[in-house]
Amino acid sequence: MKRNQIIIILAFLCIIGIVLWSSLGNDKKEAQAVNEQKAGSEVGQTELRTAPVQGSLAPAFQLSSIDKSTQYSVGGKRDKLLIVNFWASWCGPCDMEAPDLQKIYEKYGDRVDLYAVNATKYDTVHGAKDFVKEKEIEFPVMMDVDGKVGDDYKVFSYPISFIVDKDGVVRERIEGVQPLEKWEKMLDDLLDA
Repeated sequence: MKRNQIIIILAFLCIIGIVLWSSLGNDKKEAQAVNEQKAGSEVGQTELRTAPVQGSLAPAFQLSSIDKSTQYSVGGKRDKLLIVNFWASWCGPCDMEAPDLQKIYEKYGDRVDLYAVNATKYDTVHGAKDFVKEKEIEFPVMMDVDGKVGDDYKVFSYPISFIVDKDGVVRERIEGVQPLEKWEKMLDDLLDA
């Protein structure tokens, strides 16, 4: 009989231990959830990092137009959504993409800025000018003579484009040529947000 009482007491203590262990685990989960919520609100209040990736501030730069008559700046808040397109005149995919970018500029130019940044360090000014003339490009074209802007944006192939929102945050990094319909969907989604 004494043995049965000991077994019952041990079973009872085990049940109490399991209940206590379980409640401690729930308390820890609740505390963790509260801490994560606090951390999330603190992240929203802190500055975003600058990087050429989605959700980060676009690296700031200032470049001259192809004819050196105008300076264009990127970085920080702006009035319109912005597309920054990195290209080179010798790039076959850039040649394929140029007519679509011109169509985007014509359709969205009142709501979206489009800046083409020529990889002049790896191209020629003459080649870039001929390309712009041949493709009848009307949007601003800039010259990245020393390649610094391309380096800041981690451009390793062409074309690469970035969509930057009005707060200066990169919303899309687009590598390679995209169909016009995909461009339009991305822009419409961001403009409607």
